[in-house]
Parts: sequence; structure tokens; C-alpha cells
Amino acid sequence: MRHFEFAVDRKHAHAVNEFFADLRRLRLLAIAATVVAAAGTALLIWLDHPWAYLLAVAFALGTVTALWVALWTPWHSSIDKLYADGELVPAVVSEARPSGVVLLALVDVSAPDTRDPRYALVTRKVRDLPGHQARAGERVPSVAVRTDRAPRQVGQRWQSVSAMPIAWGTTDDSVIARARAAISETEWRLLTDNLALAEKVRRTTTKRLLLDPHQLPGELGS
Repeated sequence: MRHFEFAVDRKHAHAVNEFFADLRRLRLLAIAATVVAAAGTALLIWLDHPWAYLLAVAFALGTVTALWVALWTPWHSSIDKLYADGELVPAVVSEARPSGVVLLALVDVSAPDTRDPRYALVTRKVRDLPGHQARAGERVPSVAVRTDRAPRQVGQRWQSVSAMPIAWGTTDDSVIARARAAISETEWRLLTDNLALAEKVRRTTTKRLLLDPHQLPGELGS
């Protein structure tokens, strides 16, 4: 796995990192759900009816689940951890819109203990992309972030993987340039050659399209 080390600008990241903002909203929703489910559990127990106890068990399970998410999110959403653990991957702007841009990224979606990589094209719509130009083909070095709510995979592949731009973690142009140079030209060219597939990827439920390993360039294929 290819990692990229740099000093994360936390103030900048908290201001522009949309992935962090999404996880923060998830935590707030989980806290609210915990309170509601706990109150529902208490009310059902207070009613003291046989059917109420059955529902109370379901509400109690919901309380535990919501509380787990609320406690799990702060640990998982550490900016430094996300960048340190994520694999450096290439992403390019596939489309510029008034509301933001669409990124097309090349990501290895195989599980960590899998010997052979399995590459896929993934898309992500972002509202703000500091340090980059909003034009098709713009190279945006990123890190792959596993966005599952638990460490689960489907077969040998992660269920959900997204790209988080290095530019969301720093305002230093030299860091972005260094990350861009650390990615092979073969990978950048593969993305550029497949820009036309971005819309097809975006229409999929998982926002990703598995690539045939036998049709990949030599250094990426099987």
C-alpha cells in the first residue's frame, strides 16, 4: 500500500474537508438517535405491558447501535488518521459544475489481506477543491478512505471506498505537487483515458466500476 506523509493543517482541514463534515453530521445524528431510542426504551418499560417489553428490547438494541456509532465516529474521523492510514491514489476532475466538481479516482478495492489488487473507478462529487483548477483532467492526488460503518468486506472487496483530496489537508502547493509526482504516469494516463466512463460510474449504486485486470497496463494488471 502506498502511503503519503505530510503535516496535516487541521484548521484548514476542519474548514474544507467534506468527508470530515459528513462524519461529524453522522455523529450528531447518532447522538440524537441514542437519546430518542433510550427515551423510547424507558417509556415502554414504564408502560409495563408484555408487548411493551418486546418493543423495549428492540429500542434498547437501537440505543446500543446508535451509541456505538456516536462513539466510533470521533476515533474514525481523526483527520491525521484518515490521511495516515489512507492509500495515496490518483483522481482527476471529470466534470466541472456550478455546484462543484466530480472526481474520478482509481482505487484498489481489494481487502488489505488480499495478495492481488483489484482496481476500480470511483466517483465523488465535491463542492470545494482548493489548490486545484476546476477543469476536466485536473490531477488531484488523494487518499482512499474506507467509508464502511464497520470493517466489513464483500468477498475480497471493500463495500465502500471514497477518495479524499490531499488539498483538503494542506494549503501547501509543494505538498500537493509532491503527492502528484508520487503517483505513476501510467495511473494518471489510465484515468485520463477513461474520463468518458465517469458518468457511467456515477450512475451506479456504489459509485464505482470494477476494471478487468487483464485489460490494465502491465504494472497494474495481473
